[in-house]
Amino acid sequence: MNPIEFWFDFSSGYAFFAAQEIDALSSRVGRTVLWRPYMLGTAYKVTGARGLSSTPLKRDYARRDWARIAKARGLSFQLPPEHPRVALPATRAFYWIEAQDPGAARCFAKRIFAGYFNEGLDTASPEAVAPVALDFGYQPEDLMAGIIDPVIKSRTTELAEDAVARGVFGSPFFLVDGEPFWGWDRMGMMEEWIEAAGW
Repeated sequence: MNPIEFWFDFSSGYAFFAAQEIDALSSRVGRTVLWRPYMLGTAYKVTGARGLSSTPLKRDYARRDWARIAKARGLSFQLPPEHPRVALPATRAFYWIEAQDPGAARCFAKRIFAGYFNEGLDTASPEAVAPVALDFGYQPEDLMAGIIDPVIKSRTTELAEDAVARGVFGSPFFLVDGEPFWGWDRMGMMEEWIEAAGW
């Protein structure tokens, strides 16, 4: 069975909530999850869109909505200073860890989300991201080297460009057997679609 592809930007509030729920959903439907961080800017270059936090009116609504969701789900959620931050170093770090241990990479992604939305982790800073490696048995200097490794940089770019070419344009964005679902609020529909073997 094909996995659920979970595409996201680490600075996406709605992706943070999706990351809290995707494992339980995958267990219910009997599918694995392929975690795939990418830079939303790659999609914006094609769509001409702007991020919620950079768009008047939408920005204020999103912050109110995130606070509501966090309260309803009993989750701690605090936007970091200077949100949104560019998460390229964290994204490259994910793919470096994934090359060593895919399971650790998934846990690393959850740790980055928690750090960004609760501790003010600067995902734009390799120096801030590197110490997180210690939680997963890696040395910060090794992760720093991975972040600037040309192979990892190319892989990060190529995966994002391929995703956009396949129709991915938001965060979170899910692909299941080629069927696209955009947004945290479509996870219920995605689950029903999987259980019904498509409509």
